[in-house]
Amino acid sequence: MERIADILGQKYPQYNTVSSDCFVSDALYQMCCENVDHLVVFDNDKFIGIITDQDIASKVLYETRPLNKIPVKDFVNTTLPVVTSSDNIGQCMQLMERYHAKHVAVFDNDNLVFKGVLAIQDLIHRGYSKPNVNFEEAESIKPGYPWTY
Repeated sequence: MERIADILGQKYPQYNTVSSDCFVSDALYQMCCENVDHLVVFDNDKFIGIITDQDIASKVLYETRPLNKIPVKDFVNTTLPVVTSSDNIGQCMQLMERYHAKHVAVFDNDNLVFKGVLAIQDLIHRGYSKPNVNFEEAESIKPGYPWTY
């Protein structure tokens, strides 16, 4: 089975990053400009976690401060599952399913250096791009809707 390093090798080397001191409004603007749904959060060149548009949407309901006054460190998700670059895709998918996670942090085996973030979309794209992936077709699909009024 393929390794996590294989998928990271095919992704762009840059990360969509933001500082933990940046404001949430600026992070949202950056996500919009870069057409991404998450940003990797660093604090003094140390990986802290990620902030996603879903994190912001769910936490902003409980805030009284405007988004341009809330630092990213208040909304950052620090509880990501972690994989190493030598783990295989199956292990990664099981970990994502167990923790209901859409993203995992990838670290190097030897010196625990942050390598990147792997999203569920990356795994799906990898599955579709492989020529030997077989999808079973449903046998009893009938045209029309399955319900009646």
